[in-house]
Amino acid sequence: MKIIRFLSAENHEMCGLYEPELEDQALVIRGDMFGDFEVTSKVAGIGSILPPVYPCNILALGLNYRQHADETSVSYPEIPILFLKATTSVIGHMSPILLPQAGPANVDYEAELAVIIGKEIKNVSRSEAMDSILGYTCANDVSARDWQIEKQKKQWARGKSFDTFCPLGPYLVTRDEIPDPQNLRIRTILNGNTVQDSNTYDMIFDIPAIISDLSRSMTLLPGTVILTGTPEGVGFTRQPPIYLQDGDIVTIEIEGIGQLTNPVKREDQGDNVVLDSKEVQKPLKLSD
Repeated sequence: MKIIRFLSAENHEMCGLYEPELEDQALVIRGDMFGDFEVTSKVAGIGSILPPVYPCNILALGLNYRQHADETSVSYPEIPILFLKATTSVIGHMSPILLPQAGPANVDYEAELAVIIGKEIKNVSRSEAMDSILGYTCANDVSARDWQIEKQKKQWARGKSFDTFCPLGPYLVTRDEIPDPQNLRIRTILNGNTVQDSNTYDMIFDIPAIISDLSRSMTLLPGTVILTGTPEGVGFTRQPPIYLQDGDIVTIEIEGIGQLTNPVKREDQGDNVVLDSKEVQKPLKLSD
């Protein structure tokens, strides 16, 4: 099932089952998404779309696609390379990515498959790891390359944690609908042009290996979001580089999950209006 969090037309925060035939409505879900819940017959109108989860932690991997490591001329890691993103960086589908006042010059896109942990785990084996997954969503690991590489001496957290730098959505697709997460086409579409186009089979560490490794001596709580790395085609490796600009529209598309779309604005302009899904052309609308 596709679980969506949204503000209703009456401005109530709700959780619902998204079905394309309902268009701008969802079947209301009652209960705890990480515990007992039920899908009711009540229908609510979708006003604006929220992130599918408000994570307790965001654990992100660097250099987890072979061709991305190749394009950056870095050897493949022997274990997953972990960094953290601030939970305050999360936004939802159609909300603007803000080019930060702290330095907006080199802001990059990164398409990522996000794994959402559904139960508390620690020291799980590879064979146990998949049972901990509630579902998957699209993510954009937005990155300020000047902060990541130069200003913070290759300490990644600051350059990847500015407000709005972790779009998630548009919904959570439960594990049962994605039988093989290691064979999903993943793309970034910038202003209608495809700039990343790969498949999750290019991951160096697959999802069971990632979860097992990250859970070693570290508790993963329900609602933990794991970003599993980005494929080749990021902006800073291109000649000339491509960085996000005010007015851009960037979409992350993952096969079987859907399309996560966000406009790009400058933070210092104060124009942080959520993009209306009706203003976005068909390839970028809330659908898969």
